[in-house]
Amino acid sequence: MSRIDMDSLVDIIFTLRWKSDTAYHTDCFQASRVNIWRDTFPPGLLESMIGKEAGERIVHRLTGGGAIPDFDPKKLFAVKSSQFDSGSGRQPVIRPRFGRFYPKGLLKGVSGIYRANVEPFRCVGVNNGNVSVDFNHPIAGKDLQLACLVGKVAKKTAERGGTSIDWVETLATGPGMQARWQNHATDYFSENAFDRRDEQPDDLFYDRPRFVQHIDDTAIEMVRNTYGRFLTGDMHVLDLMSSWQSHVPPNLPLQGLVGLGLNPDELKGNRQLTDFTVQDLNVNKVLPFADDTFNAALNTVSVEYLTDPVAVFKEVARVLRPGGHFIVTFSNRWFPPKVVKIWEELHDFERMGLVSEYFMRSGGFTNLNTYSIRGLPRPHNDKYYPGLLYSDPVYAVWGKKK
Repeated sequence: MSRIDMDSLVDIIFTLRWKSDTAYHTDCFQASRVNIWRDTFPPGLLESMIGKEAGERIVHRLTGGGAIPDFDPKKLFAVKSSQFDSGSGRQPVIRPRFGRFYPKGLLKGVSGIYRANVEPFRCVGVNNGNVSVDFNHPIAGKDLQLACLVGKVAKKTAERGGTSIDWVETLATGPGMQARWQNHATDYFSENAFDRRDEQPDDLFYDRPRFVQHIDDTAIEMVRNTYGRFLTGDMHVLDLMSSWQSHVPPNLPLQGLVGLGLNPDELKGNRQLTDFTVQDLNVNKVLPFADDTFNAALNTVSVEYLTDPVAVFKEVARVLRPGGHFIVTFSNRWFPPKVVKIWEELHDFERMGLVSEYFMRSGGFTNLNTYSIRGLPRPHNDKYYPGLLYSDPVYAVWGKKK
């Protein structure tokens, strides 16, 4: 079996773990054909990788000031509100909101910042004609653990130029944006955040059944694996905003799986459900179940359509048994007419922060976790391959009923 050396190409699953004031976070990235000689790694990691073979795991601590710079108070400063380019004319108006991220290129008259700069900064205050900004990396100062699971190890046949990947930059682009700033709630709820382009009744939009997959097969498998961590065969489970697929592991026959969705034909076609009910949660938020009914609740690629999500999350807490988990999964695809406005405005990782706020504002959950998995190869039989080489990313947030 091949061992890693400087001439190796290696498949690696990187897992970054860290903790914020309100949640535990796990961010995964599958990297294919990592070039050991050419690519750039966190300090000390390369030395730990040499000599390892497929199946071995390396755990590496990313120390402050090394891979990710320490928090620098000088990167926290104020600019005038007029320096924040809010857009005009045909461009939508962007107003700075506390805790939200924006591309640095929106700022005018800041040294070293140009219009094309898309690196995110965080708004941490809006008052008295000023906008306070934080240019620190969103996980600056965090205690980070990086685990590397070694996959296939191959030898290069030749070295003929190409690009070098900085794996710190790749792995750390996104993580941190799902956490609050200094434990202050992010302003996701201002300015008609839950309006939609199509405000007609949802039952009209969903009147015709859609027997289609909303994410690719690899992403579906990741969702199933996520749910499989919490579900056992003796459980009664609620599939909230259900459809013709439930994404529960197929080899896990539950005691009961109840679907609640909008289209009766789709629900009838779901062979995993033991029962179902038709209900529009944007019209009637009260779940038709008794208190403490379910051991777990699931919501798959649908949370972005809720217009009063906090009320729904309160209801989920009510119908869960104490200690039961509510697991919410989503990706970066949706139906544009029906998605709420705030969802489209956010970075993928900020959406985990938005869903985390739903959990926290509902008041019914504890032990919050966020999870992401990116970089998996898209199945060759997927209709979007080879135009899209990578599988749809999967994001999840879960909490346990108090």
